[in-house]
Amino acid sequence: MQKLGEFKLPNFFNYPPYFTLQPVRETREKQIQLWKELIIDFCQTQKIFVIALEVDFPLFSNAAIERSLSHEAREAFLSALVSEGRAEWMDKGRRKCLVLWHRIQDWADLIVNFVKENGLEDSVMTVEEIRSGVESRGTELHGIDRTVLMRALKVLEHKGKLAIFKGTSADDEGVKFSL
Repeated sequence: MQKLGEFKLPNFFNYPPYFTLQPVRETREKQIQLWKELIIDFCQTQKIFVIALEVDFPLFSNAAIERSLSHEAREAFLSALVSEGRAEWMDKGRRKCLVLWHRIQDWADLIVNFVKENGLEDSVMTVEEIRSGVESRGTELHGIDRTVLMRALKVLEHKGKLAIFKGTSADDEGVKFSL
């Protein structure tokens, strides 16, 4: 089995036709499903949140079989994730895609669990502490994309579970939990 770093690639990754958009609808649907799962799994294990279509992305080519996905195929696979709510285009030109291996509500639930597990129910933390602090090490929140984190925090703020307050800079933004 081929690997990309420590990530184990599925068998289809070595099958050249999967690097070309398939013309038969049934085959294309299966191909798209396989690529969606691969993209989500890879992004989650590698903690990748943004895929830029114009930049080399490790999954989109396989040197061993001398194949690469076309721009059209890349856009098709990412658009399929967007249509399921598992990704969002970050620009109108569809050049950058925010991959949501957890939906925003799921990220919000992870934050609530993190707060409860660490006894932070009535505490104040900075946004950066949540993303990269000692408490978040070893959790899925460690290294979370700032945009994703802020959206999840806003969901919780809307539910009255926390208050977000601004500091003098983006690094100073804080969160007061009230769970």
